[in-house]
Amino acid sequence: MMLGHDEQTAAFLDAARSGRMHHAWLLAGPQGIGKAGFAQASARWLLADAAGPAVPKDRLVVPDDHPIAALLEAGSHPDFKLLQRLPKASSEELARSITVDQVRGLQPLFATTPSLSPRRVVLIDAIDDLERSAANALLKNLEEPPAGTIFLLVSHAPGRLLPTIRSRCRLLRFSALDDDTVRVALRRALPEADDPEIDALVTVADGAPGNALRFAGLDIAGLDAAIEKLAVHGDTSNALRTALGRTLGLKNAQERYEAFLERAPSRIAAEAKRGRGDMGETVALWREARDIADRAVRQSMDPQLTVVEIAGLVAKLAPVERAAKG
Repeated sequence: MMLGHDEQTAAFLDAARSGRMHHAWLLAGPQGIGKAGFAQASARWLLADAAGPAVPKDRLVVPDDHPIAALLEAGSHPDFKLLQRLPKASSEELARSITVDQVRGLQPLFATTPSLSPRRVVLIDAIDDLERSAANALLKNLEEPPAGTIFLLVSHAPGRLLPTIRSRCRLLRFSALDDDTVRVALRRALPEADDPEIDALVTVADGAPGNALRFAGLDIAGLDAAIEKLAVHGDTSNALRTALGRTLGLKNAQERYEAFLERAPSRIAAEAKRGRGDMGETVALWREARDIADRAVRQSMDPQLTVVEIAGLVAKLAPVERAAKG
């Protein structure tokens, strides 16, 4: 069942019922708010509606026992194609982009008519990941869309796309969800989580349950509390940052360490938004923390030393440390 995004659902279904369905939809908005889930539900509904038996016309709902739902669940629907970054051959890490070969691989599909109904669906998650040559190859299909084909293009940063791609699409904007909806989404995804963890995840979600799920089971509330203590009280003795570095530098703390690399610069950014202290100095601290965090995993920097360094930047937000500097 779809959570939130009622206006987007209504607009999409109105277009489908009108008989003037646009061939390409750009689903744009912040990452983690459910755009991919909306795209998957839409693809399922479009294909089920076209093939039958009948599905509800006022909701993006397809019964689990519908034959089209079963084919999609099995990954064997002949009229559906999902493009996303593929795992690298040597590891579980994903490739940096969706390649031109993946886009060109759609051509055999387009060379034939749809198999089970007059409609086929191509879902790209996310179109932001297309390498330049892949984007140009896709553009040719958007300019001359194959008969019966609907493109669902998920985008976290539509402004970075080729203007020619944006101009071929109907834009459907998605906004952050309210806290109550986020809480329901998290409770569905994490049925065994206790209320304090759900509350903590709602706080860090910022309207995007998909982002919050990355922090599940990591005691994000405790991590944020440690960061907040640094920001409020400072660390003139270096004891807090040293202890945090030892804890997050352990081999079994890799996920919490990576969460720290994201949360600590975000705390500095929040200080800048609040307008506290010297704005230029705070922005400089944020840039330095962000740059260190960006390099940390990529360059296999020592986790303990990295935490100590970034924690020291957070501590500089504290009034006592600003006063000492002054």
